[in-house]
Amino acid sequence: MEKELVIVLDFGGQYNQLIARRVRECDVYCEVKPYTMSLDELKSLNPKGIIFTGGPNSVYDDASPKYDSAIYELGIPILGICYGSQLMAYGLGGLVKTAPVSEYGHTETIVDKSSVLFKGINVSENNSTVCWMSHTDYIAEVPKGFRPVAHTANCPVAAMECKERKLYAVQFHPEVMHTREGLKMLRNFVYDVCGCSGDWKMDSFANATIKQLREKIGSGKVLCALSGGVDSSVAAVLLSKAVGKQLTCVFVDHGLLRKNEGDEVEQVFGPNGNYELNFIRVNAQERYYKKLAGVTEPEKKRKIIGEEFIRVFEEEAKKIGSVDFLVQGTIYPDVIESGLGDSAVIKSHHNVGGLPSVVDFKEIIEPLRMLFKDEVRKVGRELGIPDYLVDRQPFPGPGLGIRIIGEVTPEKVRIVQEADYIYREEIAKAGADKGLGQYYAALTNMRSVGVMGDFRTYDYAVALRAVCTSDFMTAEAAELPWEVLSKVTNRIVNEVKGVNRVLYDCTGKPPATIEFE
Repeated sequence: MEKELVIVLDFGGQYNQLIARRVRECDVYCEVKPYTMSLDELKSLNPKGIIFTGGPNSVYDDASPKYDSAIYELGIPILGICYGSQLMAYGLGGLVKTAPVSEYGHTETIVDKSSVLFKGINVSENNSTVCWMSHTDYIAEVPKGFRPVAHTANCPVAAMECKERKLYAVQFHPEVMHTREGLKMLRNFVYDVCGCSGDWKMDSFANATIKQLREKIGSGKVLCALSGGVDSSVAAVLLSKAVGKQLTCVFVDHGLLRKNEGDEVEQVFGPNGNYELNFIRVNAQERYYKKLAGVTEPEKKRKIIGEEFIRVFEEEAKKIGSVDFLVQGTIYPDVIESGLGDSAVIKSHHNVGGLPSVVDFKEIIEPLRMLFKDEVRKVGRELGIPDYLVDRQPFPGPGLGIRIIGEVTPEKVRIVQEADYIYREEIAKAGADKGLGQYYAALTNMRSVGVMGDFRTYDYAVALRAVCTSDFMTAEAAELPWEVLSKVTNRIVNEVKGVNRVLYDCTGKPPATIEFE
């Protein structure tokens, strides 16, 4: 039986994947598709509901993204969010104008509790709740057949509905945590409007995927790209359980790993590990350093690391003999951030946007491609992978290459490895890692004057980063105890040659990304 599906139609909104993540939290499967997808393609997916995202444009501009107005006649429930709400109003004959007063941030919103969207939400005595606004345009007049069901001091139509046609729209962002009752609103839409039953359960994903992989691969040989991170580890174990010794895991040590990490990966998956697979370790440090020499542009570094990654695999495949499939631990945020349709490329992931056009394999298999990070962890636990590996903080495919600003050299790698090791060690000792989504040390390209003993120094500055996040799509800088930061700083400056200054990054995502490059 096919699972229920809700489509997020992306109009360039920064929270596109967050909307999908929130819908999945309601146990309803959800995918993000570009607004350039045709109506026929959309209909062929047989969605239970559609959600229009926000976006940076004004709907009344000729160049702004639009969609075939026949979508409103399909009888499929639609929820418009921010730009999506204005698109719905504009496309159905309403009036959208530049707002006399723009709204941004936490905003008191008065809601009509008779609307299904607001069923069961917690409100104050005047039926208000706090929502997250971010708009300069607003719906001045609702289309025929609609009624306003929420407003703010400056926005007369903070939400509207046409119950008969199952069309709903909100000017605010229910998907962000700043909208206090946002998840309940989305749940009301997918269950009470779309009629979903909630059949997206992770406890059935592993068994179903293993069966599908076994059928697809048959007697073929499989090569798995193993980094030792959460995503590639879960992918490797899935394949191990599906095809056993038909799987060869190749671990490429590109010299951009954290301190001691290469040996740790070999200990888990190598000959003395617990998994039925073939394990090959390729020490390609010098090869990568040579390719990266003189390169400073972040995207170029990613592309080089990604292409070299594939070339190493092609070489290993030829040594093994005929290989039919390449497996990678690509996950859904990798796919979306690498560019979806006309959406902006945030960064090219080494196993998505960084792939060269010619790959010497029959097919690439990405069993986790449609999962978010916390869903991958759930699969890992279901497979019996040890908690210390499943709960490991994310580490980017390009490794320290994107935590070193500017040119990558063996000396810079040494510096950031040592600094990062000290940082992680002290965080763990202090028990300050609880609640942190990710934390690491990066090497800036800034050098500054310092003094150590009686001598003047001119050395690098290390930047420390720690964020709190539930989904890795938005994040806040962690407020680490000063005594921990002070101890880390003291140790790095004294123990890591080439560093005389330590900085702490206080920026959230957005506007920053979690990684530096």
